[in-house]
Amino acid sequence: MNTNGIFSFFSKRKWVLAALFIIIPVGFLCKFYTGPAHRWFNNYGAGLLYEVFWCLVVFFFIPAKKYTTPIAISVFVITSILEILQLWHPWFLQQARSTFLGRALLGTTFVWWDFPHYLLGCAVGWLCMRTIAGTFDRPDPPPKPAAK
Repeated sequence: MNTNGIFSFFSKRKWVLAALFIIIPVGFLCKFYTGPAHRWFNNYGAGLLYEVFWCLVVFFFIPAKKYTTPIAISVFVITSILEILQLWHPWFLQQARSTFLGRALLGTTFVWWDFPHYLLGCAVGWLCMRTIAGTFDRPDPPPKPAAK
């Protein structure tokens, strides 16, 4: 890949990376927050940001406005399936869930109340993707006429 290709690749994605650099630490802060309403932040606030995170990760690789809705829907469906999988406890999932990363990505306990937060997180992710897509999907302005 030439340098123009690399520059073009990252110029379209710089805002996605910036958003991820904000979402990731805030998501972890929610997970470990101990102040007022800490249970909501630890469980549901972090879950909401988890959805935004996955929307942005997929959008990094497919940065087009026309894919924002399919990305948000796909993230909701996949994370909902992961939530339902928390009802299943085979040894390999238990092994994965025994690590911090496994607990963070797969979860440990099925909770119906996660689904509305996942839906809200995907809506926020969709808004983020649409906003970011607007920064590079704008057509170039028409050239100015040459002076006589």
